[in-house]
Amino acid sequence: MATYRMQNPATGEVLETFDTVTDERLQDQLAVADQAYREWRRAPVEERARAVRRAGELFTERREKLARTISLEMGKPLGESLEEVDFAATIFEYYGEHGPGFLAEEQIPSSVPGTAVIQNLPIGVLLGVMPWNFPYYQVARFAAPNLVLGNTVLLKHASICAKSNLLIQEILEAAGVPVGGYQALFVSHEQIGTIIADPRVQGVSLTGSEQAGARIAAQAGAQLKKCVLELGGVDPMVVLDAEDVPGLARAAWENRIYNGGQVCNSNKRLIVMDDLHDEFVAELVRLAEGLTPGDQLQPADGEFAPLSSREAAETVDAQVRQAVSDGARLLAGGVLSDGPGAYYSPAVLVDVPRGSGSSQTEIFGPVAVVYRVSSDEEALSLANDCALGLGGSVFSTDPARAARVASQLETGMAHVNIIAAEGADLPFGGVKRSGFGREMGPLGIGEFANRRLYFVAE
Repeated sequence: MATYRMQNPATGEVLETFDTVTDERLQDQLAVADQAYREWRRAPVEERARAVRRAGELFTERREKLARTISLEMGKPLGESLEEVDFAATIFEYYGEHGPGFLAEEQIPSSVPGTAVIQNLPIGVLLGVMPWNFPYYQVARFAAPNLVLGNTVLLKHASICAKSNLLIQEILEAAGVPVGGYQALFVSHEQIGTIIADPRVQGVSLTGSEQAGARIAAQAGAQLKKCVLELGGVDPMVVLDAEDVPGLARAAWENRIYNGGQVCNSNKRLIVMDDLHDEFVAELVRLAEGLTPGDQLQPADGEFAPLSSREAAETVDAQVRQAVSDGARLLAGGVLSDGPGAYYSPAVLVDVPRGSGSSQTEIFGPVAVVYRVSSDEEALSLANDCALGLGGSVFSTDPARAARVASQLETGMAHVNIIAAEGADLPFGGVKRSGFGREMGPLGIGEFANRRLYFVAE
């Protein structure tokens, strides 16, 4: 099977294939990216911002085609694909509007006679290695701020997201980014190492697994190059109390199964107080029962879409089976479809033994895992008992009580009475083995900037 392909996960049918580039072609792409950088960095920041803002407008104008493409590529229901296109457009528009202000020079006090200024300057060609779960959003939050800053982008997408990557390149070039300023790469794993080692490339950003992050970080470190890593999470959603338990359970369920549960900061561990637990779980089971596989391009009520690939569905199935083997109980769903389709019915899993391997494993699929606790202290201890630290949330009718727990979460993002606050203006990123660095908001534009001191003596 071709490495880069467009493959409908509902049927397994390969719709289009794309060749991996030769080493000679890769060298051409590196040269073009470097030349584009030398042109792009000299353009006024307002011009760069205008092109990025125009890219957002083009995402909106082409939203139907863009959405259908990723629904076919990785199985996202069409309505969710449209939402993703809109979010990507918002990110480009946000940096197009606010980027120049974020990059403005800042004068600082100086003990040496003269004027001291901090400048935000580009550093060069950057490599992005992006996953399949959000083909446009993941790219937008990396590419938009860096293009405004004046860097250029080489984008190696997931093997099943070749088509959407090419569509992004088309949009950015149509918006005014110079040819070579954003290039869709079809490269091998070995060629990624070549790119990172190339002196024209100054940094790398990866969203993916811990294993991929460790490999990329090691390669970047060996070359003394900056990297940003977002490596997933097993985010806790702590429910201390609630006026409407079924309503909160429904919100938890809808968030957990969104995008087939293939969301890095999804509420993967539902930690619920003992007096609410049974009612909460009963509502989850009610929601999970009776669902049937459906067409991601024409989703209907009571149907669920495929996961991104047959391999992804089989991985989730194996993880749930392992949890049951460890002592957990599967109360609903959890059925892997027959045949080549990537369907896995949304599931409810309880009683995963604490300390087991399953309790530490990120299930990247539509599985609501519920834990029972009897105190705020136990809830917090369980929430932090994880090597990953992306996000987390705490719910209570007493905001001060929720805040006391949320303030002690060992995560890069902590929320009170909302599962995940997400917007182009809100920074995203984790701690511990969830990686390092931030994307989006005012912080996202500074990760690959040369924050240079510029001093003029009196």
